[in-house]
Amino acid sequence: MLAYHASRDAIPLYAVYALLFAEHGLSAGQISSLFVIWSVTAFVAEVPSGAWADTVDRRHLLVASALIHAAAFAAWTWWPSYAGFALGFVLWGVSGALMSGTFEALLYDDLVVRGERARYPRLIGYARSSALVFTLLAELAAVPLLHAGGYQLVGVASIGVALVQGLLAATLPVSRSARHGGRETDGESDEDAAGYLVMLRAGLSEASRTPSVRRALLVASVLVGMTAYDEFFPLVADAHGVAATTVPVLVALATLAQAVGTALAGRTARMSPRTLAAVVGGGAAPISAGALVHPYVGFLGIALGYGLLNNAMIVAETRLQDSIQGPARATVTSVLGVGEETVALVTYAFVGLGSGVIGVPVAVALVGLPLVAGAVMSHLMIMWRSPSRITADAEGRL
Repeated sequence: MLAYHASRDAIPLYAVYALLFAEHGLSAGQISSLFVIWSVTAFVAEVPSGAWADTVDRRHLLVASALIHAAAFAAWTWWPSYAGFALGFVLWGVSGALMSGTFEALLYDDLVVRGERARYPRLIGYARSSALVFTLLAELAAVPLLHAGGYQLVGVASIGVALVQGLLAATLPVSRSARHGGRETDGESDEDAAGYLVMLRAGLSEASRTPSVRRALLVASVLVGMTAYDEFFPLVADAHGVAATTVPVLVALATLAQAVGTALAGRTARMSPRTLAAVVGGGAAPISAGALVHPYVGFLGIALGYGLLNNAMIVAETRLQDSIQGPARATVTSVLGVGEETVALVTYAFVGLGSGVIGVPVAVALVGLPLVAGAVMSHLMIMWRSPSRITADAEGRL
């Protein structure tokens, strides 16, 4: 499973695709509009694909996701225009929706069956961390690839990696239906529309009517969605005059810190809500400051903050998985994806519109302020509660 998940983001294009778009004449606003297309596509496909993952063999969806991912990079590589980039983001959005919630549900349910539920935060942290290490290697590989064959060679290499992930997905455990408490739910065939609707209703009902699930969804959605501004890190470096071949190295610093933060999620999984709020605020602040100063110093702050935010993100996602009690785990997790994309859309729109007036670095810096403010408010609200309530919240883990 780790090899499968790690290969997902071992894409050299990740480090330079914003520069690829700019190279072909797209403005920061147009690039932001592509991110909006990406988010809207994922938004529309998230919950339907989640219910599908609760009905059919999740492995099949993960194979399809990888193949569609490869097609997205093919569109960028051989149709480098606004229309081609937009098509690539539509395909990427569909691919991401098929994987989002599906892998997490497959892993969590498999651990439940084995009686090893407590291992989830550590394993998902390692999975995310290994993916980030591969992302880091891919970002560094983008430099010689860019020198050797330009953006097209970077694109071809990215397509190849996505195809390898499809092969790895085919080796994952079979999961024909969601499991609840170690038992499979009532068996319907993969093509049974009634079974699909049952899972869809069950997941949406739990997400909307169970207070602990609603609360965990809100926290995780904001944390994950707000970190969407990482898409603009290359443009921050570019705005400060960093050479295109050096940008991947600076972005790799943030990726390395992200890998460390996610790898430590197993150790921080039981942090109290007060500590979680402090980590969020302490992560957002150096990112905002780092975007405004000299890039060789600023990206150290960005890296530190991004590592902290990603650790908090894994903790929040783990608490969501722990709060889900019904059979439609992938569907509920896909509701998280909808929340993430909603927050991400607002982020993309703000940076896209604001960058034309105040510049990309300032716009990115301002995105972090709501996270800092939210963390401070959460900390104050927790302090105002009674000690017994704080203890109960900490034990209930959100």
